[in-house]
Amino acid sequence: MIQALLPIHIVAGGLAIILGAMALLAPKGGWLHRRSGLLFVFAMLTMGLTGSTLALHKSWTNANVLGGFMSAYFVVTALTTVRPVTAWTRRLDYAALAVAIALASVEIAMGRTALANAGGTISGVPFFMLFFLATITSLAAAGDIRVLRFGPPRGGARLARHLWRMCFALFIAAGSFFSIRARVARVLPVPLTTPTMRALPVLLVFVAMFYWLWRVRGKRPWIPAHDRI
Repeated sequence: MIQALLPIHIVAGGLAIILGAMALLAPKGGWLHRRSGLLFVFAMLTMGLTGSTLALHKSWTNANVLGGFMSAYFVVTALTTVRPVTAWTRRLDYAALAVAIALASVEIAMGRTALANAGGTISGVPFFMLFFLATITSLAAAGDIRVLRFGPPRGGARLARHLWRMCFALFIAAGSFFSIRARVARVLPVPLTTPTMRALPVLLVFVAMFYWLWRVRGKRPWIPAHDRI
């Protein structure tokens, strides 16, 4: 029964990468950007939750357990950032904060366990990666606390919050796919399966993220996409 989730996970992951790339490349605020971005959220939620379920079935220390829940957390908080504040979005933000705190705690605990192990890893994941993820998740949780305490940011800060969270979710999806050569070889030609070529799409996600973060700096207060539809 649990294995029936695998094809759903694979399809959702592929769609997430395609839709995420479309949202990054499309003119910001336009119809294509909004629609591809929303579909990206749904695809990432499906990919993340099915991935975590499949990973939990193998081991609670499987890296995909964290990756799946992190994917869901980042796309949900990125989406609520550009939606009008309602009782529903406030509940989502509180729930997301609880998830972020739980994820950061687990990542720190796993990182300490991996550091104590002879090889410095746990289930194949090195301790420094777990501490890196814990740092990112903790920073995201701190941002959530500011939003819940002072209200959503305005202008460029609001765009930046939405942007980096969407991009980090895309990084998780792209990294999950391109990190395994055999997986890439099933879809792409052999010349595109070298370590350099597989690392390039993941790096491009960060290049695009930093480019747009630079572009939105100092922007005036922005009308949420939901209000412009």
